[in-house]
Amino acid sequence: MGSLGVTEILVILAIVLLLFGGKKIPELMKGLGSGIKEFKNAAKDDQPAEKKETKEETKE
Repeated sequence: MGSLGVTEILVILAIVLLLFGGKKIPELMKGLGSGIKEFKNAAKDDQPAEKKETKEETKE
């Protein structure tokens, strides 16, 4: 398995365009972007919450 070249990427993009159509692609990308953003926010929120819990437990 080598790296993807320009022609391979263009072929993949052409196939995606044929499968989903021009109108669906922006909707798919928007959904993908918002999903990644929510995942990052959830990952950020979980870490400080764990740290807060350990600090509260040590105070008691």
